[in-house]
Amino acid sequence: MKNIGSLLLLLAIFLAMVMENAGRTVLAQTTPVPADRRPVVIELFTSEGCSSCPPADALLKALELKQPVAGAEVIALEEHVDYWNQDGWEDPYSAAEWTIRQQEYVSKFKGKGPYTPQMIVDGEREFTGNNTRDALESIRAAAQQQLANVSVTADSGGNPGEPHFQVHVADMPEPDEKADVWLAITEDGLQANVGAGENKGRTLQHAAVVRSLQKIGSIGSKSQAQFSADPQVKFKSNWKKENLRVVVFVQDKKTWRILGAAVVKVTA
Repeated sequence: MKNIGSLLLLLAIFLAMVMENAGRTVLAQTTPVPADRRPVVIELFTSEGCSSCPPADALLKALELKQPVAGAEVIALEEHVDYWNQDGWEDPYSAAEWTIRQQEYVSKFKGKGPYTPQMIVDGEREFTGNNTRDALESIRAAAQQQLANVSVTADSGGNPGEPHFQVHVADMPEPDEKADVWLAITEDGLQANVGAGENKGRTLQHAAVVRSLQKIGSIGSKSQAQFSADPQVKFKSNWKKENLRVVVFVQDKKTWRILGAAVVKVTA
């Protein structure tokens, strides 16, 4: 796939911001999402072994930092697949778990097969991950959807290396929808000096790399239209706490549409 220069990506984001006529605050300090914006979860399936992926990584980072779409609050999830590892460079952030998740999306979208970079917005729209135009259009559309009310807050006290988080979900868009509640840990500020493969010699910077993802519960009927949990999360020693965020999202079991989300920054 054709690479897009990082300068062109940033210019496109800047122009989108001008058209939307809004300066945006950074997501990291905001929880819950401001009332005038709706959370939009963007998943990027990527790899350090893929030469088309760095522009997509840069786009995801710009979308999260600049928040260019009025009425939307982008929540980024960068998932590194492992099927590129056989081509000379083993991506240190890759895992079979993210490859499996992407393959499940392929099945939902009835696609021919997984590819990188692939961007998926709110579990509904997929496109080549370095396409700024498709990204902005998909975010605008997703921001019009009715969503569940999701909140996540950190418990005070306890073991700082294995903290608890209070999670609440209410006001599901459709009371009969069956959905899973997921909790992800993401880390910002990661980079790597690539020593082999298609990106050999390049220093790659990432945004919101998914470190872990766990299902913490389900919502399954009118009588269970609300959800509360107190999950415990274990931070690994090589994760920088000051760069971590906890993302909670609700995903329809059948369609995989994301029905609501929230994010909180981990305090160091």
